[in-house]
Amino acid sequence: QVHLVDSGGDSVQAGGSLTLSCVVSGYNYRSNCMGWFHQAPGKERLGVAGIYMGTSRAVYADSVKGRFTISQDSAKNTVYLQMNTLTPEDTGMYYCAAKTVANGASCADPGTLDAWGQGTLVTVCS
Repeated sequence: QVHLVDSGGDSVQAGGSLTLSCVVSGYNYRSNCMGWFHQAPGKERLGVAGIYMGTSRAVYADSVKGRFTISQDSAKNTVYLQMNTLTPEDTGMYYCAAKTVANGASCADPGTLDAWGQGTLVTVCS
């Protein structure tokens, strides 16, 4: 069973940067995408970035394009989210997730969410 551990959340000033990490452990034979989701206070959880494990093809929500970068280090079983030019709207919990989509599909396409991290809190102060 796959297990995800998120870390890296912190409080930063607007315009600052953070890097989130998601360490993947356990056997996972089906998930082919890893993603990051953002849940702002009082709002629903939304996907912000995803990476297809086989090709490293990445997809991003419009709200983070050009500011966030998702990457993977297979040797360390870790997925990262580099977050730059942070704004107060980026405040909230960030969750790593493992997902299965059809072979060759985009990580933004519908699929099955297989596991969640416990979340890490990002606070951006204006």
